[in-house]
Amino acid sequence: MALPSSFAEFLGNPSTVESLRAAIAAGRLPHSMIVAGPRGAGKYTLALMLTMALQCERQPREIAADGRSLASFCSICRNCTRIAESAELETKVEEAVAAREEMRETDKKDTRVLVQTHPDVLILPPDPPQLLIKLGQVRTLIGRSQRTPSEAPAKVFVITSAAFMKEAANSLLKVLEEPPTYVHILILAENLGELLPTIRSRCAVVRLGALPSEEIEALLTRLRPESNKTERALLARLSEGAVGRALGFNLAEYVTARADALVILRSAMQSGDHSVLFRMTETYRAGAEGQAKTTALLRALASVLEDILLLQGGAPDRVRNADIDKELRQFAESVDFAWLEAAVRGLDAVQSGLRRNLLRSLSLDAFAAELGTAAR
Repeated sequence: MALPSSFAEFLGNPSTVESLRAAIAAGRLPHSMIVAGPRGAGKYTLALMLTMALQCERQPREIAADGRSLASFCSICRNCTRIAESAELETKVEEAVAAREEMRETDKKDTRVLVQTHPDVLILPPDPPQLLIKLGQVRTLIGRSQRTPSEAPAKVFVITSAAFMKEAANSLLKVLEEPPTYVHILILAENLGELLPTIRSRCAVVRLGALPSEEIEALLTRLRPESNKTERALLARLSEGAVGRALGFNLAEYVTARADALVILRSAMQSGDHSVLFRMTETYRAGAEGQAKTTALLRALASVLEDILLLQGGAPDRVRNADIDKELRQFAESVDFAWLEAAVRGLDAVQSGLRRNLLRSLSLDAFAAELGTAAR
């Protein structure tokens, strides 16, 4: 992921972004802050851009329409370029995990995954395999926050997830409440409810709202001209207002997974020959590829079930899979709420079974059979 070269290129939430830039220019950016928003809304991208505006050697300024001074960044100074290297977060995390694997066993358990491309900026991603922010990571943050910046105006810590181990969350409280004047801590959260109330109460909260599907579609027309109108409309709805998710969405993979999800639902609605279902589920074999394929199927199935519920609830304008509206309406007319409730419970059971390494094809067959029984 390449960072935008200026705030003008950040897509969505312009008033929120402008207020944050004005706060930096005035020296009033909160020292403890939560950036909340849906997956793909640009939380991590914005966090790095704000960090660059704080740390830029040139400290460029722009003037807003209302006369406020707005912080910006140059993208070319040594501080900016090093911070921008953290944009490829997944790659950096993979490198950190690989480096940990090369350590002696006695050292591995005490080594937490951290990303640092600038001496005064530290990124704390969820630590594999549990994918939680762990106590060792927070202790590193606390220790480094006690040391003054070495090459930039501030120390910045970006915590990229709201999923904390309890001990880690509790350890963070004091530094959130009384951070040194040169420290800024940014916590990125999809769901504020994941965070302890004691964390939320110590932080300013900035929300990145979802964009209307029409606005996402217009952006896709400009940024993805190779896609056709139907694809752009579908992507705009499936992204749920998140620009990043729309731009990175693998539509072909989703449509393939959704086709299999529809096979399961059709099979549940009819009795007799289930050969199509069995041929489809037989392709969900063991291994990493099979796991990724199954995960995509379950997500597509959840999306379709939610759309059926929306149609039954009288909210057709919120349906995401609008390109198969006719079939969705047929499903909505054929089942009741109790069936949908059973389907959601069954979906949870399949996901639970996968975590216990149950055979995928049999789990999916059993799920379809249970739905068929509920439908009749």
